[in-house]
Amino acid sequence: MQTAWGEIAVHDAHVHFFSHSFFAALRGQRPASGESVESMVQSLGWEVPPSEPRDLAAKWIGELDRHGVGRCALIASIPGDEASAVAAIQAYPQRFWGYFLLDPTKPQAGERAVQAFDNGLQGVCLFPAMQGFSAQDERLAPVYHAAAQRPGTVVFVHCGVLSVGVRKKLGLPSKFDMSRSNPLDLHRVALEYPQVNFVVPHFGAGYFREALMLADLCPNVYLDTSSSNSWTKYLTPAPSLEDVFRQALNVLGPDRLLFGSDSSFFPRGWNRAVFDAQAQALQALGAAAEAADKVFGGNLSRLLNR
Repeated sequence: MQTAWGEIAVHDAHVHFFSHSFFAALRGQRPASGESVESMVQSLGWEVPPSEPRDLAAKWIGELDRHGVGRCALIASIPGDEASAVAAIQAYPQRFWGYFLLDPTKPQAGERAVQAFDNGLQGVCLFPAMQGFSAQDERLAPVYHAAAQRPGTVVFVHCGVLSVGVRKKLGLPSKFDMSRSNPLDLHRVALEYPQVNFVVPHFGAGYFREALMLADLCPNVYLDTSSSNSWTKYLTPAPSLEDVFRQALNVLGPDRLLFGSDSSFFPRGWNRAVFDAQAQALQALGAAAEAADKVFGGNLSRLLNR
């Protein structure tokens, strides 16, 4: 992509793959009304995704090409939808990395994670507040062990404020447990599994100080920069995006920040505004081209390229 630093390879660490199966699962959580998946999605003002994940993957390829994005990590964003992400990466192995959302409170979660990794997915996404577990839960030991045995994989752990926009729009309950959201819950785990690379998205989503503390103590912890980062409203005074990047760079340096857009649905497609805002913040800080190249793609490629 052509930027203020010249041509750099942009790889996105955070793109939700809202497949037809994803919406079908949400439809199953709504009161029975005879509503179809298609009518439900259309009520959001969004495009209905193709029934075949490969076709949705092709649509994302068009978006990446339109914006000059090289690769992205596609997140199968509901437990049990691993097959959609697998289909996407099999169709376009040079353009996508695949992540999957795992609920470790369910039976055979460890076996499910191993199978997903063996099918080519490279990131397991944990949402402790969503399913009500601790990152230190012993049920996660097989998952961490599996990641430790497979270079080129990451464990993505959502911390901080959790608000799932599509659930709000559909009137679905979001009974999340914020007491499970502190990044410091990962400290012992990250030390116990030094071979595993952990990713905390959204700069900790409100737990910015704690995320910085965790990353400072654990060199295998990365922060993803995704979304509008509206969590800054919880801090006094509210930092600017430039302030956030300055402090993150001071603590982690440029080698452990992963650009993410948090893109998800069509017709919006790839959220260019997020990239532009983050690029502007780094430019204002006087970041060198080498640092920008790492943050906007080099670090992610280094983590996931086997």
